[in-house]
Amino acid sequence: MSTSYFEALDPRFSAFIIPVCQLERLYSGTRWAEGPVYFADGRFLVFSDIPNNRMLKWDEQSGHVDIFRYPSNFSNGNTRDREGRLISCEHGARRVTRTEYDGRITVLADNYRGRRLNSPNDVVVSSDGAVWFTDPLYGILTDYEGHKAESETGARNVYRLDPLDGELSVVVDDFDMPNGLAFSADETTLYVADSGRSHGRDKPHHIRKFSVGAGGKLTSQGVLADIDPGVPDGIRLDIDENIWVSAGDGVHCYAGTGELLGKILIPEPVANITFGGPKLNRLFITASSSLYAVYLNTRAAGAK
Repeated sequence: MSTSYFEALDPRFSAFIIPVCQLERLYSGTRWAEGPVYFADGRFLVFSDIPNNRMLKWDEQSGHVDIFRYPSNFSNGNTRDREGRLISCEHGARRVTRTEYDGRITVLADNYRGRRLNSPNDVVVSSDGAVWFTDPLYGILTDYEGHKAESETGARNVYRLDPLDGELSVVVDDFDMPNGLAFSADETTLYVADSGRSHGRDKPHHIRKFSVGAGGKLTSQGVLADIDPGVPDGIRLDIDENIWVSAGDGVHCYAGTGELLGKILIPEPVANITFGGPKLNRLFITASSSLYAVYLNTRAAGAK
């Protein structure tokens, strides 16, 4: 694969391309790859294969992929908390969990006011330890990525789990299908994808931007950008606050002011992304049946 997979739509995007670095397919064989999370201390990447009800582990040194967890309760999005523990969204069990150092699973959230969550989708942890996650319907719409069921909450919310008292609160309640989410490096801005168009052409397919106030209170700053083709899913920011987001034709890069700077074209729809590698300058891409990666001339937000 060559640099022809990069499409610069703005001169600023060319600065991110390293001409000698190719787009690499690291693995193929998933039904719907999702939720990549990089473990710098172990030099490996964990990602989900939702329909196959498993999580996979790609080893950076050997290049091998092995089973990390099976069954995985149809896990989707993953991240790490500030102590390095794995946080996962489980479609099948309709919950958010933490994997402890000894391998035990701790349930962080599985209901809101006594009603089961829909199917937690993606998750981030802020510096104060709060766990933020989205809860669309994907895991209960069919038996393919979870278990078909009715929504008990009757809503598709974005939630925040308080690190001090464990209270789960709704921070946004007007999404069609809330999906990927990411903070700016200083955590004053939260970006959240709405992928509603996956189940209706007239539904949202954009990224919304929120100011973050005391206690996690969010104030809408409107729509950053509409994503086309496809729908937005996973979101990551780089050190210059550019927003990288998955789309139907690859990965799109937006300036913080909303201009589309360019694309990394992938031969299959992209679900999620994360920065990794020792210098956090390698973008890992989960796309339908495959895991891809490419080195970029930028790094993850907050990288030193």
